[in-house]
Amino acid sequence: MGFLQCNRRWSKDEEIAPESPPDSNNLYSQASLASVSSLALKQPSTAANYQYVTTFKAHTASISTLTVAGKHLLSGSSDTQIRVWPRDPSPVVPMQNLLAYGESTVKSMVVCGDKLFTGHQDHKICVWKIEDDNNDGVGNRKMIRSTKVATLPTLNDRATKLFLAKNYVKIRRNKRCTWVNHVDAVAALAVSHDGSLLYSASWDRTFKVWRTSDFKCLESVWNAHDDAINAIVVSPDGYVYTGSADRKIKVWRKDNGEKKHKLVDTLEKHKSAVNALALSPDGSLLYSGACDRSIIVWEKAGGGGDGRHMVVAGALRGHSMAILCLEVVGDLVVSGSADKTVRIWRKGIHGTQYIRVGVLEGHNGPIKCLAAALDGCTSADSSGTSYKVYSGSLDCDVKMWKVWVPFL
Repeated sequence: MGFLQCNRRWSKDEEIAPESPPDSNNLYSQASLASVSSLALKQPSTAANYQYVTTFKAHTASISTLTVAGKHLLSGSSDTQIRVWPRDPSPVVPMQNLLAYGESTVKSMVVCGDKLFTGHQDHKICVWKIEDDNNDGVGNRKMIRSTKVATLPTLNDRATKLFLAKNYVKIRRNKRCTWVNHVDAVAALAVSHDGSLLYSASWDRTFKVWRTSDFKCLESVWNAHDDAINAIVVSPDGYVYTGSADRKIKVWRKDNGEKKHKLVDTLEKHKSAVNALALSPDGSLLYSGACDRSIIVWEKAGGGGDGRHMVVAGALRGHSMAILCLEVVGDLVVSGSADKTVRIWRKGIHGTQYIRVGVLEGHNGPIKCLAAALDGCTSADSSGTSYKVYSGSLDCDVKMWKVWVPFL
């Protein structure tokens, strides 16, 4: 299917006007988070620019997940389809973009090397091998294709767990299953920094660890939360963060020589369900978005005597409805909300100051997922950095935006 191209002129960013109280000069936290210090607003010396580029149209149901894979963008939807889009779209070159069909709603995706892992509403994880087709022969854009190679848990994993009682867990009254099976939607996926492990988080309140080389399930952390797990991210140094509808963020770690993850810390500040998590590239900052409309910024504790792994640095405010998704690229934090807008925040030099780069509007439904990457077509002007931001919505569309920010 095609995509619509519509370029608009660069729009200059408007400074953050305090929404409440009128005499405040800071980003603020909502009343339910009054104990969270707001992050100071740093006035930028040069305005950032943002531009709507195009809308990708082909899905027939809400967009639930996006991920960047090399020169392509992948989208998953409630229509069970996984589609692929060029990150530098041209209205002239046609492209067949249906990559794969799942058997149920695609809830989550992550790419690891030439493998695509997709989590689904039917409790399963599918593994696809993706590759470019270089045999076009007529100069058209390279196609990207997929082959399904596995469904997790694998048949071997399930068969080897059938006959021992210790491999079974109680999932509800009078019903049991083996611990390798998720029993509710697989809401989030993440890959370890070295690509050797896949982490899956589910509404069944568990997260599981899989080996990417042979897809074997290595561990299941049962009852990790008191309610559905909506988000999971993994830091470069191996910490695992899970966000749940129980309003908590939990920090997990597996020490060298240990077989199981243990709970390191529980981060409690949100007043409603945690929907999204994102980490800074070095893992020192964690961003959490929730139904309380706030994005809380957590930073690693400085080795104080209270034993906390992370402490609250402040909160980013501006969305009028629930935060549904977060993405970090470079020094930008991108947030999507049920208020149908995407907001872009920029971290200052010292990490305690944030600038709102812009508010991206145009969707007709809540923003369910985001992806972002450096713009591969950045101009020779070296005075700033250009990014591409992709937003997926319940309105069935994926929109592409270009954001340019000056060097601090």
